[in-house]
Amino acid sequence: MRNSKLNIGQLLIIGFDGTKMSPRLASLLTKIQPAGVILFARNITGAEQTHTLLRECQKRVTTLLFTCVDLEGGTVDRFRNVLGSAPSPAEVSATGSRALFRKHGHVIGENCRALGFNVDFAPVLDLAYEASRSVMSSRAVSDDPKQVVAYAREFLRGLGDAGVLGCGKHFPGLGEATLDTHHELPSVDKPLPKLWDEDLVPYRLLRRELPMVMVSHAAFPAVTKTRTPASLSKKWITDILRKKIGYRGLICSDDLEMGGVLAAGPIEQVTIGHIRAGGDLGLICHQEDFILRAHEAVVREAERDGRFARRVRESARRVLAFKKKSLAKPRTLTPSSTRVEKLTRQLWEFGEEIRLATFARTDNKKERA
Repeated sequence: MRNSKLNIGQLLIIGFDGTKMSPRLASLLTKIQPAGVILFARNITGAEQTHTLLRECQKRVTTLLFTCVDLEGGTVDRFRNVLGSAPSPAEVSATGSRALFRKHGHVIGENCRALGFNVDFAPVLDLAYEASRSVMSSRAVSDDPKQVVAYAREFLRGLGDAGVLGCGKHFPGLGEATLDTHHELPSVDKPLPKLWDEDLVPYRLLRRELPMVMVSHAAFPAVTKTRTPASLSKKWITDILRKKIGYRGLICSDDLEMGGVLAAGPIEQVTIGHIRAGGDLGLICHQEDFILRAHEAVVREAERDGRFARRVRESARRVLAFKKKSLAKPRTLTPSSTRVEKLTRQLWEFGEEIRLATFARTDNKKERA
């Protein structure tokens, strides 16, 4: 019972080095047959180059690929050097305009779609508490869950209007996390009732609107009684997100190469752990060796453990059904220089619109004071 029968590749989204197709990358894609690929600034040098690279990736994989990017605006913006800078979520939220929240999603979505992406790992649903300010900065929009929901709902609609799927992150919430999960495992000592009334509100209210949810590598010992990262926790993924909240979309991990999760075990162990806990998609964003090791480990574990094999089949079916329903065939035309100029101008104009709206709102507040 090898990979072909279980579609194990459909449980992985992978990253890689380089800006063009290489024999090595072609071999990796052909072997793994992943659910998707994720590109970073290191892979992106131009609009046409990016579109071509994603099209070449698709040629090596028999199912439609999730072509993914992190594009929130502000500090997390992989297109900055290609199209210009997008405003941050906090800047857009500060306008108080739902029309501009939606436009933020639409502008970012149009940029993603033009370059060949169909998934944007945004919006951030973490609450903007003081504890996480140094880590999250302008990525988080408010400490009020209802304001977070208002921004995220419109942003998701804007993305959807442009034909791009969004992903709420970082479940259950990094608002109280003082450490960066890229490097360390944060521990959030907050009981479930308090999390339910605060950090989990965006996931509860948006559960039918989020195509994907990304699970963080933070530990919540008051909930799980251990320092297990949420991304490896059956209690968080299956018991709370799936059953208690009732979420039916796709559940993915944050990058399984991050220090916060590798503190819990090697890449083989954490990939299996995420799937066993109820995750559908494991992200492995950098090292080819890690991707191959994780893939082979999942294959071996599915052969050894019938219950785990059923868990793999369940997620593979969910991913494939989701793709059939939600993914359109990728565009074959590369973006022209005229199209790129238009997107760049649109982005600049939107930035000006945000700046003016913020000034106007500030002036109105001063007048009322």
